[in-house]
Amino acid sequence: MDHSRPARRDVLRTGGLLLGGLSAPVLLGGCGTTAAAGGKGNVLRVSQPGDPKTLDPQKQGDMVSMNVLINLFDTLTTRGRDNELHPGLALAWKPTGRRTWRFTLRPRVTFHNGEACDARAVAFSIKRLLDPATKSPIVELRYVEDVTVVDRLTVDIHTTVHDPILPAKLSLFGGVVVPPRHLSEVGDAGFAERPVGTGPFTFVRWQRDHELVLRSHDGHWRGRPSIDGLVFSPAPNASSSLAALQSGGVDLVAGLTPDAAQQLEGYSGVTLDGYTGIRTSYVSLNTLERGPLRDRRVRRALNHAVDVPLLIKAVAGGMATETPALVPRGAFGFDPTVKPFTRSVRTARALLADAGYPHGFTTTLTASNVDSNVAEALSGLLAEAGVRARVNLLDPGTYAARLTSDNPGALGPMYLAASTVWTLDGQSIVQSNVRSDRRQSRWHSEEADRLIDVEELSEDPGERKRAFSDLQRLMREEAPFVFLYQMDNIFARNDRPRWKPGAAGVLAMHSAEISR
Repeated sequence: MDHSRPARRDVLRTGGLLLGGLSAPVLLGGCGTTAAAGGKGNVLRVSQPGDPKTLDPQKQGDMVSMNVLINLFDTLTTRGRDNELHPGLALAWKPTGRRTWRFTLRPRVTFHNGEACDARAVAFSIKRLLDPATKSPIVELRYVEDVTVVDRLTVDIHTTVHDPILPAKLSLFGGVVVPPRHLSEVGDAGFAERPVGTGPFTFVRWQRDHELVLRSHDGHWRGRPSIDGLVFSPAPNASSSLAALQSGGVDLVAGLTPDAAQQLEGYSGVTLDGYTGIRTSYVSLNTLERGPLRDRRVRRALNHAVDVPLLIKAVAGGMATETPALVPRGAFGFDPTVKPFTRSVRTARALLADAGYPHGFTTTLTASNVDSNVAEALSGLLAEAGVRARVNLLDPGTYAARLTSDNPGALGPMYLAASTVWTLDGQSIVQSNVRSDRRQSRWHSEEADRLIDVEELSEDPGERKRAFSDLQRLMREEAPFVFLYQMDNIFARNDRPRWKPGAAGVLAMHSAEISR
């Protein structure tokens, strides 16, 4: 990568992006000790944005937590580095009716404590996830109503309606299997303290805000990992990540923003790797409340005003790809014939004047402080067209709580957000954001609702794809979002790790190797 900081400052200056200092967000890893995982020699030390929220896989719904848990637990299906769906704990799956998927399980799989991982365990796990008492934030299995055991290695998952991508939804959050007998013995709290899964690593210890230590599992069904142990650790800033990498305290830093990555670039002993990613950024516009954003001309003006290619070059260091209508490239349903908005301040001002705002208007753009540079850049671009968007930065916890609340206006008229799209299906990003009855929807359209129903429920892949194309053309016309980009997965490392992620960037480390 060649993204020098002086050139980047020139772009920021000439582009009119009103950025402050380029301090790194609180997203990066630090150093930790590794003795309990088998010593320094064959232990991989990974840093990421923060600690898991919990080690109970069915009581979390964020990628930082899942990055750890995917090493302790297996899922029914799995997404390979080729981004195709592959067998996991399930060897095969097929629909046996319009509302039933049958999964045939892998034989002779046991949990770390020796308990059998069978159809009963799968049924227990999915029912536990769906039980309101669990209070799971995982939403992908919303259509599942029951699970029945056919025989020891066969399980049927019943849905209220046909769910064409249920197998993909079971490749991460919703597909984790937990041990019924052990959970009944230790309870939820005990299980979260010392989790027991079927994954390639076993739990050793967790010292919150310092390190989480895992040990390789000799009896894993895919064979023992080549590394002896795995250590996850959080840290506050880019400088501590740099120090950790240079000292050998950390081998791999994940979850890097482009700005933070550029602060690590060029230092000895540090290599930056960028991989095409699927995580998609956008600005949600509240079209439901009275004000400028109810007018389609205003929303289109915002899209014309935000020069996404410049934003990618200036703030993302070129490490992103423009998305024309929310659905990212690489996801099922992406339509390459839908083109991005032309970038024109003149067009934006003309549309604003036509809508009755010849002098622009004042609004608020809310973002997590992790994304402060992007938010400030967006504000600068909008200002060129006369839209004065004051940036309201929240700590990540407050931002997440408001984002997932039942109040669609909790983050104000405009907010900057991102979706991981880890199922590699367009449904992942539109499911909560578009249909009128969904929690994060701030645009109500009967036609959009109809198209969502088709792509979510149709058994015909061609029909689903046509619905996605029509939906993207409708969103491009109505502009309920400011469409931005999908981000590369960026990692910093020393010369020890050998590992490559898939498009979602999940830190599944069974295949990782270390140079000695």
